[in-house]
Amino acid sequence: MAKVRLILDTRKSSKNAISELFPIALRVFHNKPRIIRLPYETSKKGWDSISFCLKRSVFVNKNLDITKINQILYDKLHMARSLINELGDAIQYMDVETLVKEIKKKWEDRISPELKSKMSNGLMLKDWGQVIIDRKLKTNKPSSAQWYLSGIKAFIKFNNNRDIRLDQLNVTMLKDYQVHKESEGVKPNSISSVLRAIRAIYNAAINEDRIEVAKNPFHRYKIPSSNQTKKRAISKEDFLNIRKLNYEKGSALWHTKNYALVMFNCRGMNLIDLVKLKKSNVRLERIFYGRSKTGDPLSVKLTTELKEILKHYLGDKEDNDFLFPANYDGSTAKYEKYKTIRRRVNERLKVIASDAGIEQHFTTYSIRHSWATIAKYMGISTAIISEGLGHSSLKTTEIYLKRFDNNTLDEANERIVA
Repeated sequence: MAKVRLILDTRKSSKNAISELFPIALRVFHNKPRIIRLPYETSKKGWDSISFCLKRSVFVNKNLDITKINQILYDKLHMARSLINELGDAIQYMDVETLVKEIKKKWEDRISPELKSKMSNGLMLKDWGQVIIDRKLKTNKPSSAQWYLSGIKAFIKFNNNRDIRLDQLNVTMLKDYQVHKESEGVKPNSISSVLRAIRAIYNAAINEDRIEVAKNPFHRYKIPSSNQTKKRAISKEDFLNIRKLNYEKGSALWHTKNYALVMFNCRGMNLIDLVKLKKSNVRLERIFYGRSKTGDPLSVKLTTELKEILKHYLGDKEDNDFLFPANYDGSTAKYEKYKTIRRRVNERLKVIASDAGIEQHFTTYSIRHSWATIAKYMGISTAIISEGLGHSSLKTTEIYLKRFDNNTLDEANERIVA
């Protein structure tokens, strides 16, 4: 038999990031539990879990019309229980999702337009976005947190610096944002980045039952595709030229050259993963590490060149010592330090590229693209390249390999038309 009762939803994910209060909800149990959020919230001390009502004597409830709200809560509970009684034995053929819909439908017939508006859920973009950002910071993913924050700020600025209720987001608003930014000359990549952040926040709210919407605007609005960026890869010959460069041992350029070659030998390792390496990551003729972006474990066999470079860094270090002087502990608190490291390394890579006669823009990210592109030119399958890069899908790898230079295309055309 199905059961319903009023509860205070004290799950961490349900807590209002601004008020730090919890929502009151109807808990439905019919083989599986489901939660129906109600438009009221209070603290743990403000909720009477025995009588299923708001307490009058608690400070947090002082501005609430306790009598009215408790009556509404009682009516909702009573209507839900009445519906279950009316369904009788027929309820056994109904799943919990259908039962929840029938309860809401019964409520809809009784509530006023004002309360309907309130019940649509006033969850705001900034409030819910902050919950997502805090989660990323707690799991040491500051770059993802920054992406969400930048997206929220950009979208709110477009809305005349007013926050947006998530359930009021629609296709027109998304299109207006796109057109407005295009009229300002903003690049498609930047527009796409903001809208993808908003989509991720919006979908998370739906998936976690924070909002209910009739139609998801992102199912009908297509986020503009990012333009293909400039060719990032350099050739194998360019890496041979980098190897030939001689810098004073221990100098900043000497270390940076070593970093570049280590990342290349480690199948296009990301800089953030390199600077987090410790001596304990090097064992059994391999480097073992987890990708900062995905957490996926990777293992790379030490090449001859890697062994030679690591001789300079392993030394008398303890297992818990960082392998390289440009170190970062992976914490959110020191993420600014990592950004400074990345900026300085990229500045030095420009000098190295110039010294090696490389004309293309050369950054730490170029190394990753280069490893993938060189592998593709050598006939290695995309599936193997994807595994080597630590990608979770072939689609991501295909983006890396999408564009070939004109010489390659000219060569292919000659072979085709000959």
